[in-house]
Amino acid sequence: MGKQLKPKQRGTKIIPFIQNGEYYFKKGMQAYQQRDLYKAKKYLERAVQYDGNNASFALQLASVLAELGEYQASNQWLFKIIHELDETMDECFYFLANNFAHLGLFHEAMKYAETYLARDPDGHFAEDTEDLMELLKIDQEDENGDEQDDLITQQERARLLLEKEKFPEAIRLLEMIIDRYPEFWSAYNNLALAYFYNGNVQKAQEIIEQVLERNPGNLHALCNRLVFYYYLRDERQVNRLSDQLACVHPFFIEHRYKLGATFALVGRFDLAFKWLYHLYKIRYDGDDAFYYWLAYAAYYTGREELAKNVWEKVIEANPNKRGEEPWAFSVPSVDPELQKIIRWFDRMNIAEMLYGLYLLSESPYKNDPAVSVAIRRYLADHPLLSQFADYFLFREAEMSPPYVVDSHIIINKLSEKNERADETMYIAWFSVVVNASAKERFSNHSAWSAALEYVWRQRQGQHVTQKWIADKYHVSLSTVKKYVKKVKELLS
Repeated sequence: MGKQLKPKQRGTKIIPFIQNGEYYFKKGMQAYQQRDLYKAKKYLERAVQYDGNNASFALQLASVLAELGEYQASNQWLFKIIHELDETMDECFYFLANNFAHLGLFHEAMKYAETYLARDPDGHFAEDTEDLMELLKIDQEDENGDEQDDLITQQERARLLLEKEKFPEAIRLLEMIIDRYPEFWSAYNNLALAYFYNGNVQKAQEIIEQVLERNPGNLHALCNRLVFYYYLRDERQVNRLSDQLACVHPFFIEHRYKLGATFALVGRFDLAFKWLYHLYKIRYDGDDAFYYWLAYAAYYTGREELAKNVWEKVIEANPNKRGEEPWAFSVPSVDPELQKIIRWFDRMNIAEMLYGLYLLSESPYKNDPAVSVAIRRYLADHPLLSQFADYFLFREAEMSPPYVVDSHIIINKLSEKNERADETMYIAWFSVVVNASAKERFSNHSAWSAALEYVWRQRQGQHVTQKWIADKYHVSLSTVKKYVKKVKELLS
């Protein structure tokens, strides 16, 4: 819809083996001149990683992104230049106008076109801007365009709020969108995600069911429902929904990616590989998240060489992912002890997974950072698991809640006075922790230990007395009676 930036001649001599921002910028410009836009994008992204304050690098990247049709990503870089890097780069306003016009946001496009002409009336893009404005005036005569502009703008704002984890604000905006556009299903799906991540699981599920009732077969809703059950550790529903979605064959590439990524997230790597590798073969140019999930799907379906090749693309796009390779999560076949511990993290019960974390903290692997990082990432998204993992695996005692530290002391006390084989006793203790409110105090370690063991032995059919337990843990009989009542309530 207009001119793009012309490659600039640079006088600085580049030494190829010095991989700095200038080096990657030059590589990107060479690819751009050869019209290999995907390669140009990759090199320019590396250039801005090395030198994030160079406005010229950022502007050229924005230009390439626009040519690839990635208008929103292009706009993000243009706004960064205007607000952070170099406010004198007036051409950014022309590119913003061009991008918003392509997105169908004609009011926004007109605003930035007028800004460009006001700031640089005789500029390089002045004539193109005037032509663009003539086209925009024609489009704006359609009143429906105003409504569409408003809808897309609000949806984009809601998406950014979700990315920034501002869930209450996103919920308010998305509910307003739905009120005005009652069949805009994308807003419903995003609203369900906002409620879920804000802790209102029931509301999130109700919205998904509402979408599927009124718009059967909505793939995003089906995938989100599967993800919800996965995080809730409902294995039966996860298997049922995965089998249902395995029969789906999407037409749109976006839906194929959504399906493949969802399968990978819930651990159905066989189904994930089917769709993600299909996209890979047709030369789908995804972001680092696409290659991330493809690497995992390939690795866990026995395609290690492909996984390692794909992982290089992940690191190239996002060096911070180094150390999160799928093979870092693998359990060595020669080590049955570690394999036995890892199996606890595949359970449905949070208490069992907490026990697995405790076992790992007592194992020879407790000081192995690679194993700790792998396990931490493998765990389900649950606040208790996160808190205990930070404490057991990364020794963050100063930042851990008191009940986490107290729980560790209590399970150690139980372990000292009983056999390690009594695993269900220790799991019973973690069940108490899971069921207790955040206000419950576990500071009387001996009392809680004595009460837990007494209740556990009773439920095992063993004949023990509270007096015997009181003597074992050196607490009074009245204290045991008091805490036994608490333990029974929490285990009921």
